[in-house]
Amino acid sequence: MNIKNCKECGKLFQYDGISRLCFKCRKKDDEDFRKVKEFLYENPKETITVVAEETEVSEDKILRYLREGKLEIVGDNPGILLDCESCGKSIRTGRYCDQCAHDIERGLKSGFERQERPRKDLTKNRMYITEMKKNRK
Repeated sequence: MNIKNCKECGKLFQYDGISRLCFKCRKKDDEDFRKVKEFLYENPKETITVVAEETEVSEDKILRYLREGKLEIVGDNPGILLDCESCGKSIRTGRYCDQCAHDIERGLKSGFERQERPRKDLTKNRMYITEMKKNRK
């Protein structure tokens, strides 16, 4: 059994490997997300400040939804800015731009690929017992 503290309220809960929130806070978080999503559906050009005020959901939470890929910035909305954590380029959702995500993926894959080593000639540099070598001749 894996017990953790909830990131929102600090109470202990049984961690399920998915969410770092307890059941009560996860339910509240889902409700907050629904409010933000519905508001943005009706008002797609609003700034993050207006969205936060109208939905009573913090700007940090809204940014987290964007970083988690739950929300995406649509069109050219200057009111919501999200930058790639690697290069700083403007992005619409997630943590990295497409190029940086590709570079990270390629780097991870190359780290897991098995490096081929040149095989040594096993007949060289063998040790023999002198008597056995004489008997082979």
